Amino acid sequence: MTTGRTGGAAQEPLVSAVGFLCMAALVWWLARNTLDNLDRQGIALGFGFLGRPAGFALDDTLLAFEPAHSYARAILAGLLNTVAVAVLGCVLAGVLGFLLGALRLSDNPIVEALVRAYVELMRNTPLLLQLLFWSAVIHALPPVRAAAEPLPGVFLSNRGLVLPYPVPGAAPLWAGGLLLVLLLAGRRVLPARLVTPARLLAAAGFAAALALAPPEWRVPRLKGFNFVGGATVSPEFTALLAGLVLHHAAGVSEIVRGAVLGVPAGQWEAAQALGLTRARTLHLVVLPQALRAMVPLLASTALNLTKGSSLAVAIGFPDVVSVLGTIGSQTGQEIEVMALLAGLFLALNLATSSALNAYNARLLRRGER
Repeated sequence: MTTGRTGGAAQEPLVSAVGFLCMAALVWWLARNTLDNLDRQGIALGFGFLGRPAGFALDDTLLAFEPAHSYARAILAGLLNTVAVAVLGCVLAGVLGFLLGALRLSDNPIVEALVRAYVELMRNTPLLLQLLFWSAVIHALPPVRAAAEPLPGVFLSNRGLVLPYPVPGAAPLWAGGLLLVLLLAGRRVLPARLVTPARLLAAAGFAAALALAPPEWRVPRLKGFNFVGGATVSPEFTALLAGLVLHHAAGVSEIVRGAVLGVPAGQWEAAQALGLTRARTLHLVVLPQALRAMVPLLASTALNLTKGSSLAVAIGFPDVVSVLGTIGSQTGQEIEVMALLAGLFLALNLATSSALNAYNARLLRRGER
C-alpha cells in the first residue's frame, strides 16, 4: 500500500507538467491563429488608434465632445457618464433601500405588505426588462408644451427631466471646500484637540458665506418648444438611473432588514428599559451594530450596480460600453477595445471595493474600542 501511494505521488508532478504544457499549447495556438487572422485583414494590434479623430458625436455627456475629438476623449466622456451613473445610483439606492428596509420592519401590516410586494417585484424581474420599461414610460410622457410639473420648477416630459439648480458664488465654494477638507482629514492635519473647534468654525464660515452671498438659482421656463434655464436630464439617463436605483434599492432593503433582525433582542429590551423610543432605539442602539453586518453586502450591491450600468447600451445612453462598442466597430480593434473595457470596469470596481472595505475596517476598529 505504501508503494502505491508513493508511486501516485511521484506521478502528480508529471500530470501537472503535461496539463500545463497542453494549456500553453492551446494558448499559443489561439494567439497565433488570432494574429494570423488580424494580419490577413490588415489590422495591427496596438493602441495607436486612440489618438485618431472619432468621427462621431456624443450628445448626452458631462465632457464636451465633438466628432473632431480623439477616440481617447470619447472613451473619457463615456467613462465619466458611467461614473456619474454609478455614484448617483449607489447613493440614491442606499437612501431608498434604508427607507424601504425600515418600512419592512413596520408594525403596520399594510405598509409592510406593500413594501414586500415592491421588493419581490423588483428582485424577481430582470434588470434589463426594467430599464426597457422605464425608457418606454419616459418616452411616452407628454410633449414639452404639456409637460407635467410635479414640483414647482421641476418639469417632466418626453425629453427628460428639467429642474432648477443653484450656482454658488466664490465665497461659499471656498468655505465649503475648507469644511469638506476638515471633515475628511481633520485629525490628520490638525491636533486632536483642535479638530472639533476647527470644524465648527468652518461650518460657521460656510453658513455666513451662504447668508452673505446666497447661490443664484437657475429656474427653467418654457420658451417656444423647449425649456431654457435649469438643468436638463436626458430621457436615457433618467430611465437608466431610475431602473438601477429601484432595482438595487430592493436588495439594499433586504440587507438592512436582515442586519437589523440579526441584532440580539436583548439590545432592544435594554434600550426600552432605559426609556428610549423605538425610533431612538433604532437610531442609537440597533443601526450602529447592524451597520457592521451591512457594509460587506452593501459593497457587493454597489459593485453589481456599477456593472449593471453597462446595460445602458440597450436604451441608447452613451456610457463607456456604448462608446467602446462604437469605436470597436469603426476601427476593428476589438481585442484592444475589450481589454480597455475590462480594465476600466476592473479599476472602477476595485476603487469602490477598496473604499467600502476601508470604511468597514474603520467600523470594526471602532467596535473594538
